[in-house]
Amino acid sequence: MDIFNLTLRQTTMMFLFILVGYFLRKAKILPESSDLTMSRLETYVFVPSLTLSNMLNNCTVETFTQNSGLVLYSLITILFAIGLAYPLSRLFVPKTNGNPDLEYSRNIYKYAMTFGNYGFMGNFIVLGVWGEVFFFKYSLLTLVVGLFCSSWGLYILIPKDKNSASIWKNLAKGFLAPPMIALVVGIMAGLLGVRPFVPDFVMTALSNAASCMGPVAMILAGFVIAGYDFKSLLTNKKVYAATALRLIVIPSVMMTIMKLLGISDEIMTLVLIAFATPLGLNTIVYPSAYGGETRTGASMAMISHTLSVITIPIMYLLFIVLW
Repeated sequence: MDIFNLTLRQTTMMFLFILVGYFLRKAKILPESSDLTMSRLETYVFVPSLTLSNMLNNCTVETFTQNSGLVLYSLITILFAIGLAYPLSRLFVPKTNGNPDLEYSRNIYKYAMTFGNYGFMGNFIVLGVWGEVFFFKYSLLTLVVGLFCSSWGLYILIPKDKNSASIWKNLAKGFLAPPMIALVVGIMAGLLGVRPFVPDFVMTALSNAASCMGPVAMILAGFVIAGYDFKSLLTNKKVYAATALRLIVIPSVMMTIMKLLGISDEIMTLVLIAFATPLGLNTIVYPSAYGGETRTGASMAMISHTLSVITIPIMYLLFIVLW
């Protein structure tokens, strides 16, 4: 119950930062382009700093060997999520009849059913509730998830007529993304025992930058959502069904199967945080960049982020604490 209370407190604090971002934009305190600045700070500075510092401090031959099985769980769970996403997305867009707009709309739901905000929000929750050692395990658990998000995920989010790259080229780009580079470099440095040779001021700088990751990510979410008319985001009934699937149904199916298979509570907690988080911002950012429809993604992001303050702690209570 102590962990449940900490989880509830962390998600509530997360929601407060989302509100800050929302009002910063509505009050025009920050310029409209601030979302791009915050996003690049997250991608190029804060998340790599968090990952690199954590791996330097916690990754050793012993700890990596003990937890390497989490990478397999990462592969299994993401393939399972994708397998669910294909039939579930057809519930929202039953027929496309070759219409590229309808096909793209189905892909938005397909992405939403597969990926939650496992990175920014998941990192924020794990660090705030369980600390650095658990975050090291969470990084391994989400490693393959991140690769699929950077390849297959982005492949379906970019309209076909504007995406000449194959899934494999997108995968190569995913490997070259700063957070993934930091993860690989951090693991290698940890396994080679580089940490004692890294100056303390460098570790302090990485730690300070890492501490900005969570608050800025949540402010970014609120800032992006504030760019849309609040009332109009609440009118799409399909979004509520998609949010229920994203926050409750899909993680519940995963948790039930894992519980029946006798999987440990620790691994179940890692999977729960990765897949019970709300929809991230990619369904807004990428459609916007390529002229696609963004209102569906924005609606799901706003509603799911709001409800996740309650659903994540409750899901943890039901499947980890009480069952």
